Amino acid sequence: MPVFRDDSSAEIAAALGALPSGSAVSVVATQLLDLFTSGSIPPGTRLPPERQLAARLEVGRSAVREALAALEILGIVDVRPGSGTYLRGTVSELLPQSLSWGVLIGQRSTTELLELRSGLEIYVARLAADRLTDEQLAALARHLDRMRASVDDDLKSFVKADLAFHRELATSADNSVLLDLLQIVRSLLRVWVDRAVQDEAKARTALEEHEAVYRALSARDGDAAASAMAAHMATASARLAAAQESDAAGTA
Repeated sequence: MPVFRDDSSAEIAAALGALPSGSAVSVVATQLLDLFTSGSIPPGTRLPPERQLAARLEVGRSAVREALAALEILGIVDVRPGSGTYLRGTVSELLPQSLSWGVLIGQRSTTELLELRSGLEIYVARLAADRLTDEQLAALARHLDRMRASVDDDLKSFVKADLAFHRELATSADNSVLLDLLQIVRSLLRVWVDRAVQDEAKARTALEEHEAVYRALSARDGDAAASAMAAHMATASARLAAAQESDAAGTA
């Protein structure tokens, strides 16, 4: 695989091949992930626009958009409205496998994943209270500000800010294995994460819970941070489980 230049949209697109007719979004994501984790594209590289990727892969732009959304949740790319999509950096070798696991997730597995996510997030909050820097605390505050600004009328942006808060918090725990595990679990729960906050009341509850976590982190109180995160995970897991059950009922 060649090393790409800074202005590399055409070369990145050329490195991708057309997918079989009818390929699912997960297949698009897998091919993009294979390229992005090959080591041939430097972190910070701006990726080709959706239309160029869609033309090269011979799929609809919606499939590319959903695949990039999944990779953003994994922390692999950074989607900046009005600017483009950028490669964030190196990722765990486990992440490509997590995409194929996603098609096997059923209701029982979802329940177990929610339990795992809760335990990991609580532990992250406890670690981060002792380890996060002032700069990371300020970044968490900015994500909270974005949540407050979008809670009334832009739930899509609210969900993105929520995810960014949790991703920043995981990074603040300064444990790369823990970060990788959380990214994998989030990727497997991605479908229902996107649907879990569907009204202002739920968004406001989530905002209050995040604010409680932030206050404990600001005080550098690990016990309080873990307790606040446990409370948040209880309601967040209930919302995700309800979204999964609703989806299953709708397709039965």
